[in-house]
This record gives sequence, C-alpha cells and structure tokens, in this order.
Amino acid sequence: MAPSLLLTLFLALSLLSPHHPAETGWRWPVGPPVEVLRPFDPPELRWLPGHLGVDLAAEPGQEVRAAGPGRVHFAGPVAGTPLVSVVHGDLRTTYLPVESDLVRGDPVAAGDLLGTLAAAPPHCRDRPCLHWGLLRGDDHLDPLSLLGLGEFRLLPLTPARDSRLAPARPRSGSGQARGWARR
Repeated sequence: MAPSLLLTLFLALSLLSPHHPAETGWRWPVGPPVEVLRPFDPPELRWLPGHLGVDLAAEPGQEVRAAGPGRVHFAGPVAGTPLVSVVHGDLRTTYLPVESDLVRGDPVAAGDLLGTLAAAPPHCRDRPCLHWGLLRGDDHLDPLSLLGLGEFRLLPLTPARDSRLAPARPRSGSGQARGWARR
C-alpha cells in the first residue's frame, strides 16, 4: 500500500480515537477531507535531507486557517514564497505558500482565516499543497502532535520540560536516552 494512502487511512481512523482534534483545542489548517501528502521526517543531522513539517493536499485559493489561538508573528514573502507564522505561547506554527492580509500582532483564534493557498511558487513538486510547520524555539516539531496524531520516539536525556512535544532531533552531546514522549 502506498505510504500516503496508509497515512490517510491512519488519519481517518484516528478521528475516531479519543485524541480527536476538537478535544485538543487544535485543528487542521485546511478543511476536510485532509490528506497528508508528506509526513514530518526530520533529518538526523541539521544539514541532511529531511522534511521539517507536513504537506497537506490543498488547491490554490483554498482557505488556510489557524491551527490554534495566538498572534500573527509574520505574514509576507520569504525568498519569494508567501508565508504566515502564528505564535502560540512558546510554540510557532508556519503555513506556506499562503497569501494573507494579516499583519504582525493580529490576534487569531483556532479556525480563523489566515489567508489562501498561493498558486505559486508551489511547495510540493507533484501537486498543490500546504506546508504546515511547528517550532519551539529553533526545534522543529511534528505539527500532527498538536492534534494528538504525532509519532512516539525515544528522547535524549535533557532538563525537565514539557514533554508533550519532543524536539525533532536530539541536541548534540545529549548523551543517553530515557523514556518516551510524543513528538
């Protein structure tokens, strides 16, 4: 079975689980049906190939909505690609390519319109898509973890902190691993 089909099946079944997005306070940035075209796949080392977010099927002009409440951190072009980022406390979500009329500091609630998917430049090679990212500081996280759908992995031993969202990559020199946490 194709990986994207398996992921779509997993996501459909997870809507029946106790971790339904409506229960977490977070929501999908695009309307249903949601299809994950490419999952979060962080590189083991910062310079190696990987994918620091998820790509969701979307069409140019489709509405893109805030995954959670916060304030617009940035809205504008980055290297020619329109991008919107929203700060949610110590987390920041990113959405691209998204054309928006919002400005830095604008408040948004979960589900508020951020903008529309831009036709160009495309993020995905084979079809239009929304790239949805999640960061805590400089650490890239799996945005699906906001919906209770992230994967689990062994984490490096680090100082105590909120373990709901694990960093995408171990910090260098972190030593041995201990315990499991949602990423």
